[in-house]
Amino acid sequence: MIRLSHLLRRAGAAVLLGSLLVLAGCHRESVKQEAAIQQAQSQFDTTIKAYKSGQFLVDGAVLSALDTGSHFAYLKDVGKLPKTVLLLPSDDSKIRKAHLQFMARMVLDYGFAAYYDDDGELKKINPVETKARALEDYHAPVKMNDELKGKDAAGGGYDPQQQ
Repeated sequence: MIRLSHLLRRAGAAVLLGSLLVLAGCHRESVKQEAAIQQAQSQFDTTIKAYKSGQFLVDGAVLSALDTGSHFAYLKDVGKLPKTVLLLPSDDSKIRKAHLQFMARMVLDYGFAAYYDDDGELKKINPVETKARALEDYHAPVKMNDELKGKDAAGGGYDPQQQ
């Protein structure tokens, strides 16, 4: 009985060690990608993150595309415009087509080179291929009171049978 319990302990330890090695092997690739992105960040003058609804996270502040463009205009006025900008996904949002289009517009307007992280691979934003779009301000969706739902501008209720 004593030999059986020692054998089970050793087998359990071997299984535990084997599973740890398998998990470490799976985790190794993601660590390499994160390290490569961290190293790449140090090569860029400015790093901004994509945020929800086409907004950007610049120096910890959530800015609309229009405000981000104004930020770069200010940096240009004071002579501190970056030559390279890196766009990364944030914890709350991935990089969407709107983010790339807004960045393409800023590339055209301010003349810096912009890059983005595409699943661990850095790609340059080309304003022609990306179809740069005009910068927009962010407008939050308007919530209606429950009392106003179903009423028209004249104050009457909406009745689909009257049509």
